[in-house]
Formats: sequence, C-alpha cells, structure tokens
Amino acid sequence: MKKIYLLLIILFYIISQAISAQETKPSIYLINIKENIGSNTWIYLQNGLHEAQERDADMVLLHMNTYGGGVLEADSMRTAILNSKLPVYVFIDVNAASAGALISIACDSIFMRTSASIGAATVVDGGSGAAAPDKYQSYMRGIMRATAESHGKITTFENGDSISKWRRDPKIAEAMVDERVVVPGYADSTQILTLTASQAVELGYCDGIAESVHEVIVSHLGYNDYDLEAYNPTFYDKIKGILTNGVLQAFLIMFILGGIYFELQSPGVGFPTAAAITAAILYFTPLYLTGYAQNWEVLLFVLGLIFIVFEIFVVPGFGFTGIAGIVFIFISLVLALVGNVNFNFEGLPAREVFRAFMTVLGGMGMGMILIIYLSSRIGKKGFLRNVALLADQEGYYSVSLQPDLLIGKTGIAATVLRPSGRVNIDGEFYDAVSLYGMIEKGDEIIVKRYESFQLYVVRKE
Repeated sequence: MKKIYLLLIILFYIISQAISAQETKPSIYLINIKENIGSNTWIYLQNGLHEAQERDADMVLLHMNTYGGGVLEADSMRTAILNSKLPVYVFIDVNAASAGALISIACDSIFMRTSASIGAATVVDGGSGAAAPDKYQSYMRGIMRATAESHGKITTFENGDSISKWRRDPKIAEAMVDERVVVPGYADSTQILTLTASQAVELGYCDGIAESVHEVIVSHLGYNDYDLEAYNPTFYDKIKGILTNGVLQAFLIMFILGGIYFELQSPGVGFPTAAAITAAILYFTPLYLTGYAQNWEVLLFVLGLIFIVFEIFVVPGFGFTGIAGIVFIFISLVLALVGNVNFNFEGLPAREVFRAFMTVLGGMGMGMILIIYLSSRIGKKGFLRNVALLADQEGYYSVSLQPDLLIGKTGIAATVLRPSGRVNIDGEFYDAVSLYGMIEKGDEIIVKRYESFQLYVVRKE
C-alpha cells in the first residue's frame, strides 16, 4: 500500500511539473541593431545583454539591419555575444554587411528575411571608401574565421561512416573579407562573398528564412505563446554613445591640453579654463558611469594638474613635479579607456589597450597642433584678433605708449617668464615674453624688441 502511495505521489509530481512547464511562457529579449555599427550600437548591445540577464530572459534576439561600421566596436560586440550566458539569435532584416556580418556570425543561430543578404566584410577606409591595406584585411580575416570556428563542428553519418565538419565553414567567413578565397559556385577570385538568404541556408550560414520577428519565434524557435520585451535606448544612452566615440574622445583630449596651456600662459579663470574643464567632464563622465573610469583614475588626472600648477607657480623650473604631472595625466586618460580594475589587466584584449594609447596620443598630437596654430594667430586678423591689444584699440594699455624708448633698456624679471610674465624696468611693470628659454624671477633682462604692445626680452649675460 505504501508503495502505491509513493508511486502516486511521484506521478502527481511529474504531471504537475509538466503542466507548470507548459504554462510558463518563454521570455525573449529583443535588441534592435538598425544603424551603422559604432559606439552607439555597442552600448545598446552591452546594456541590452545586461538587462536581459537582470530580467531572467530565456534568450536574446537581435533585429539587425546595418551596412556595417567600425571594426573595433564590431569586435567588442561579437566578443560580448560569444561570452553571453544567454543564447543569442539574430534576425537579419535586409542587411548584415561588413561589421554586421561579423556580429551575425557570432550569434548562436542566424535567421534571414527572403530578401536579406550577409557578407561583404572587407575593411575599407572611412574617408575614401577604398580597401584598407592588407594588414587590416588580415586582422578581419582572422576574427571572421575565429568567430565561425567558435561554433565548433558537427558529426554526420553517411553510408555508415561518421563525418565531422564545421557548423559554419571558416572558409566562407574568410571569403566575405578576401576575394582571393574562392567558394565554387558562389564567388570566384574576383569577388567578395555576399550571400542571399537561400545561399546562406545552402552553406550553413542561415538556420531559417522568415519574414518577421514573430515568424522567427513561432516557426523556427517553436514558441506559439511567448513574452517579448525590447530594449529601448534612453536619451542618455545615445549621448553616451556619442561621447565614447574614439574620434570625439581625441578631440576632447585636444581641448583639455589646449585649455590648460593657454590658461597657464595668462593665469585667471577664463575661456581656456572653461573649455578644459568642460572637455574633461565630457571625457570622464560617460566612462565613469559605464564603469571604465574609476575614482582613482579621475583623482590621478586631478593630481597631475595640481603637480603642473605647483611646478609653474611654486617651484619654477621644469623638474620632477612637472614631469610627474604630465605622466599622471597621460596614464589617467589611457586607463580611463580600458576596463582594468586596480591595474589588473588580466583578460584585457591587447587591441583595447592599443586603441586607448592611440586615442590619447592622437588627442595630444592634435592638442599640440592647436596650441601652435592658435599661438601664431593671436593678434592677427580673425577671431583671435582681439586677444592681444592693437594700436587702433582705445582704452587702457598696460605698456608704455613710447615703445621705442624701451628697446635696449635693462630691468629685472618680476615673475618667472615661461615664456611670458612680468618685468620691472625703471620701477614700472610691463608684460613681457622671453625670446630664448625660461627666465627666473630676479634675473636681469634686456629688452630686444616691442611688438603688439608686448616686450620681448632676453636674459642679460
């Protein structure tokens, strides 16, 4: 009798679990990728995958229509998909070209509209549209092949023999990048491979054809009843995507350095200070909120600025504090761009570190160009004309109206000239610029020339 009761209990449990499983609707999280691949789409995917896990979704479905975009962002997106704890499927609605093809191949299953296509992943120059040098093509071939290989092999049986083959043939992925890779019947040695939906099915790069997201879920995933939730990017997400663009980050670095330089040339909180502070906030804020920039990296940047100001106003001369300040600023700008935790770079892709270095170096290079250009335009025709006082301007002048009388006179440096500062000549103070190197406070000087109401002096030997 006890055995009968036990069997009934077990049977009841099995039936209740089966009914419960039938009543539970699968939760599908939809992420739209319908623009050029870049910092925006990378943020959408990153946030979408995170939210899908937070909401206990069963799977993620990408709704894709893109002509391609940035290789670095596409590589980050395909890595996130490959490392996702949830299965990720993609529905190609018309286009998955170039970077879009790479992202699609990373997904667990690919579904396509009848009129859709996938391929044409050659790396091109963003300005001219011409094919990039072979070293870039080689990199793209490598990650396309590695992505295809990541899905492993399947075993089939023919005539009693087991045959192992790639689920997604890596050669097909390479042919989407390099026309030299021939795929008989689909692309010869003069063509980059682009597949239609039916061709992709034949070559194992498409798991089914559908005309809508609903048809993908019902006909191919097998769910007649399901919960579908879509990721909706906020206005902040879009702004963050713009601010984390590598080109804009380089420009922000340029404004940070340019603002610091020009403010130190004429101390006082003015436009250069406002420009530098605004650029620094726009640079660090989105990185801080996304977890890249940490508190200590921002503090390192501020500490670098303090060291430079200390070097200029407290211990004149370019020594340890000045060099340390520059190093601190450079390190903070680089580390804010990479996902390290307290200098732990384990598992961090080398390309991410390289991208950070190139972004910061590019920004610094543009900053130097900006400094040189604007310095040469001060006082001349244009928007910087009024930065320096001109002869036809009325009002207060801080220098003598008899400039010829000052040439050849000697005096004392009232402040450090690095290269600009103040000098004392016959008991009067004048703005001056050192012609050769830095002049320390208290050094004897001699006036060599006078231009645009500015004395140019040298240290008297």
